[in-house]
Amino acid sequence: MPISVEVRDPRLHEIIDIHAELEKIATGFEFTEGPVWHPDGKFLIFSDIVGNTMYRWSEAKGVIVFRRPSHMANGNTLDKGGRLLTCEHATSRVTRTILENGKAGEVEVLASHYAGKELNSPNDLVVRSDGSIYFTDPTSGRSEYYGVPREQELPFQGVYRLDPDTKSLTLLVDDFSKPNGLCFSLDESQLFVNDTNRFHIRVFNVQPDGALSGGQVWAETVGEGAGVPDGMKIDQQGNLYCCGPGGIHVFDAAANCLGVILMPEHTANLCFGDSDLRSLYICATTSIYRLRVRLPGRPLN
Repeated sequence: MPISVEVRDPRLHEIIDIHAELEKIATGFEFTEGPVWHPDGKFLIFSDIVGNTMYRWSEAKGVIVFRRPSHMANGNTLDKGGRLLTCEHATSRVTRTILENGKAGEVEVLASHYAGKELNSPNDLVVRSDGSIYFTDPTSGRSEYYGVPREQELPFQGVYRLDPDTKSLTLLVDDFSKPNGLCFSLDESQLFVNDTNRFHIRVFNVQPDGALSGGQVWAETVGEGAGVPDGMKIDQQGNLYCCGPGGIHVFDAAANCLGVILMPEHTANLCFGDSDLRSLYICATTSIYRLRVRLPGRPLN
């Protein structure tokens, strides 16, 4: 189908071809999330939270089940060793899975508790070049439909840093209403984290020891249509893509919203993929879409 774009700044044309095709590559799911492109295997892994299943998609084989049940998995990424990192709503865990010929191998729990209390429901995560894992922990997975209803044990919804070797967990920020998507700036000097309930993106300075400072509002996702601040990624020129009302909001490095990629379904997350990282894979409720863009995404560490 032809792409539909709301252009707010003509510079968007340098990033998005308004004549490009929005391709639906898979459909029939309940609520898609957590896309991650595997560069060596040339396949996409994504979650269907409500369907309690993770899938793998490739051009050659289409969609196959990767893991079922998935513990209502949400966000996914790869670590520096090419292993799959996953946020699980139903178990309140962050896990690491060894990939064996593209299939799920041994699963290791990296985090499940903080200060003796169960995490809320880890949502999304990103890996720094030193291997440390940063993740958000809202309460979405403790609600009906998106998770398993249960009482919240922690009195806040935080952002954490996890040492993947020692499994040491550090609380970095605890003043969010609902922390969700996150991504680093190109040089990793800043971490962007959005707040679903407040419809904005905050920016933090990353200290040499991995701690965060600052946290001022960087941008707001303003628009019409279904959607909230959710999955977020950055391209190789520092443009930031964030899900929001109507679809995917594209910001330049100075926080100017250049426009919105309008989507036919509520959009939850995205990632860059294919060999040139110029395919935008988009999780939108029942479907997975692919859109070719002009600029490549930031590669995973």
